Amino acid sequence: MNNRLYKYYPEDFGELKVDVLHMDLTFDIYDDRTNVKSVLRVRTKDEPIEKLELNCKDLEIRAVSCFQSEVSYRYRKDDAILEISFRDLIPPNTEIAVITDTVCRPTKNILEGLYYDETPAGAPPQQITQCQQWGFQRIVPCIDDMTAKCTYRTTIIADSRYTNLITNGDVAVERHTVKPGRDKIVYDNSVTPMATYLFFLGVGTYAAFKREFEYPDGSTFMLELLVPPDSDARAAEKALDILHDCVMWVYVFTGPEQYDEDRLAIRQLMWDLVRRREKLKIEAKPRPGQGEDELGGDGQVGKREGQGERAGEGKGERAGEGEGEGERAGEGERAGEGERAGEGQELRKIRDELSRLDRNITPGYRYTGTVYREIGMQNSDFGGMENVGNTTITTNRIMPFPQITDPAFEYMIRVKVHEYYHNQNGSEVTGRSPFEIWLNEAVTVHIEEQYHAFLFGEDYQRLQRVLDLLAPASGTFALDSGAASMPIIPDGFNDPNDLITAVTYVKSPEYVRMVESLTGKDTFVRGLDRYFKKFQHSNASTQDWIEAMEEESGVALKEISETWLRQTKFPVVEVSAEYDKLTGKFTFFLKQHFPAGGKPWEFPFRAALVDESGKDIVEVLERVSGETAEILIENVGMPSFLSLNRGYSFYGKLVYRASQEELLMQVRKDSDIVGRFTAFYTFVDREKLRLLRVPGSAPSEDFIELYYRLLNDRQLLERAGGQFLTIFESVEDEEFAHHYQALYDVKQKLLKAVAGKYRSSLISAYNFFENASVPRDGSLEETARVIKSRQAKNICLGVLATLDAPDIHALIKQQFETATCTTDRLSAFAAYLNSSAPDKIEVLRAFEAESKKNLIAWEAFLSVIGSNSSVDAVELVREMERSDAFRIEQTNDQRALYGSFARNRKKSLETEEGRVLFAEVLRKLAPVNEYTTVNLLNAFANIDQMEIKYHIPLVKILADLLAELDPQKYPSVYNRIRKLLLGAPAAVEAYGIVQGKIPALQT
Repeated sequence: MNNRLYKYYPEDFGELKVDVLHMDLTFDIYDDRTNVKSVLRVRTKDEPIEKLELNCKDLEIRAVSCFQSEVSYRYRKDDAILEISFRDLIPPNTEIAVITDTVCRPTKNILEGLYYDETPAGAPPQQITQCQQWGFQRIVPCIDDMTAKCTYRTTIIADSRYTNLITNGDVAVERHTVKPGRDKIVYDNSVTPMATYLFFLGVGTYAAFKREFEYPDGSTFMLELLVPPDSDARAAEKALDILHDCVMWVYVFTGPEQYDEDRLAIRQLMWDLVRRREKLKIEAKPRPGQGEDELGGDGQVGKREGQGERAGEGKGERAGEGEGEGERAGEGERAGEGERAGEGQELRKIRDELSRLDRNITPGYRYTGTVYREIGMQNSDFGGMENVGNTTITTNRIMPFPQITDPAFEYMIRVKVHEYYHNQNGSEVTGRSPFEIWLNEAVTVHIEEQYHAFLFGEDYQRLQRVLDLLAPASGTFALDSGAASMPIIPDGFNDPNDLITAVTYVKSPEYVRMVESLTGKDTFVRGLDRYFKKFQHSNASTQDWIEAMEEESGVALKEISETWLRQTKFPVVEVSAEYDKLTGKFTFFLKQHFPAGGKPWEFPFRAALVDESGKDIVEVLERVSGETAEILIENVGMPSFLSLNRGYSFYGKLVYRASQEELLMQVRKDSDIVGRFTAFYTFVDREKLRLLRVPGSAPSEDFIELYYRLLNDRQLLERAGGQFLTIFESVEDEEFAHHYQALYDVKQKLLKAVAGKYRSSLISAYNFFENASVPRDGSLEETARVIKSRQAKNICLGVLATLDAPDIHALIKQQFETATCTTDRLSAFAAYLNSSAPDKIEVLRAFEAESKKNLIAWEAFLSVIGSNSSVDAVELVREMERSDAFRIEQTNDQRALYGSFARNRKKSLETEEGRVLFAEVLRKLAPVNEYTTVNLLNAFANIDQMEIKYHIPLVKILADLLAELDPQKYPSVYNRIRKLLLGAPAAVEAYGIVQGKIPALQT
């Protein structure tokens, strides 16, 4: 029996034997196949070669040759290798060109390589690629390695009916007809060498919307949005507004001097002037009916690139030209020249002032292409993918459709700035192997969070991240402490998709944030700048990043990084304190717990002593190392309470046995929003634990009064949003942490106690936040304010819903029927579905029929169904998967229905009918989508911590599935199940006594 838990280990990624220089590619695309001709140019290194191995997966090989030598070849399909042997030995430092002629065939469910996306009615099949991580080898034989960065020249030949034929680079030869029904276009990507996983190819039918982006110095490039036909033009315009602001914010507010306070006012002035300039530009556009549409793009289906106006072209400015054919953005025509000569005096003054101010700052990343395009993809394992100039974003999140929810709107903002910033961090500077995926993502998320905080406020953004950490079913701490846990840099992986987890996207950015705290923000951004300059257009390792930060800061980071990057889990830090009134000395005592056989973590610890009015007496930031530590503060008064791990300064959990009085004072008065929330979290955790330990006991008056006061703290909720009042279905005590139904019942009991005492006041608060949720304008800042108010309103509705009374049913139904935004409607629908309202099934059926008509609404509807808590929850999930609208090959459907059901562990794990359904789902889904299946399996991460009565049934689900799966076909699912079972030794032993040992676990 193979005892390896992983298919790939670091030793599998060595130095390449050749340097990859360039690829000339021709894609001849048909409905069911694509013929691919490739000329791959490589140069041997210091050793001669007699053969070359190309990655080649599920391709039909028609011919292989080489300009410099006769060759023979062998296709090792099981290894996904095309082995090419040269008749003549190829000398060192010699260029050769390998020519291949192959065929690839798209599928609906293998979302890697070339695959079918959602096709508009009456159009030829929509086909797009996903090349992260090894999708390129499913398209063409290649060296599919992150270090194989090269330039490309790509020809696409396809059905003339497609509105768009797209790949990386600038248009070199305009689209033209080569024979009836077939068009051809050529792109050149010769400026920025590109890793294979960033390659994109797409042919489809889209509505195209465009907007010029103008830098403060006047240079321009074109923003383009490709979305489904008949998409709402206003929503598309708003999406381009949001993208424009993301790109401008990166330029104005990031970079090596972003924290220079002397220039911060200049940056803010530039931002304000840019917004004024853009407003004037819109006002100066011809009105509809004057020869130009209102959006500045055609927004029409059927107007192809290369006809009339080229793909990516601006109005009067060619923005899609190839190098040598025109001038690149930033080097040629400036805004304000040519067609703008007659524009107003105010606009010219603003441009002159912006140009002057621009010379006084060192800006952030500046885009190097002529077109930056976002493309909607309906079916993908990922929410977004940076494909060098052709970012793909899940269609349901690419623009603010009327059906989009508030969390999805926030995600849309985040993913746009995230994928754009990847142009610098990930594309220009690329990690060396999949083990450096974290390096591409961590800093990018760090920047994404800065932009989110810029719009929504630092308090709101940071609290949202803390909630992500603490969430019981899907939170990062839950994942990082369960049997499926992997370190940031894992020992190995089965598929690169295994690395696309919260550990990569949440834990690794938290590590980066800790490095920022230890080095200082000014030094940190200078270190980033050093790193980007040193490794521009090349690859970098984890060590390269650490050394760049050390060189700039002088702070030792290697040891701290080794522990954080390669050790699973997180520190649990016990804090105690001592105060000497005679000497005025205050001492913190810290003791951290870490995994058996592991090492203590080093981390920044920020804390404050706070007086009874909420004023800080003193704040400290210390670097903590070792299992124990002491922090001494001298000459201070006695604090009223302690504010610990301020801003969540380290990734981990903190245990401090504060009195109830201290916690209540901190919740009300701490100036640090994270400190206030963690005090609230701890207070509520104790309350839940008491109710669990003493069944039949009632919620305390202290809790009821506190929750009510917080709900009426308008200033708090304006800063932090209604999310501050989150109560999780969890407790920290391991005895009850995985009693899912009991935890749900306790939460409902707490909220019902509040509603029972303050019904009228809650209705008044609900009405207040209802009025506060009306937007005053269309700015992103105003949208942020409205979202916070809407959260508070729906918190009120959720608390009232626990009463399950006719008048509350009427209030919920009224919101459902009159809501003007999707979030309000879904919140009401979820509450109604969980109620005893006599007509709830009628409401469900009507809403189901309505939701089926729109893919975005359908996804949101399915998510509510999967997470519902009603007695018929499991049967409702079965009904939806039987629906003709549910498509198991669609990832949005999988994630919405099956993902929410898996996380609904009180139903999926703790009920017999739920377990039966869950087993069926896993069995059906594994052959369709391994990535989604692996994510569903995370629900089993804590079997040993659940009640004993569930051990054998849950192990049986996994053992049965393990016996059915082919480990070669489904390595990620197979090995994830093995890992989960190995992480539940008590349950596996109990199962073995009754059912016999599990063969796949025997060495």
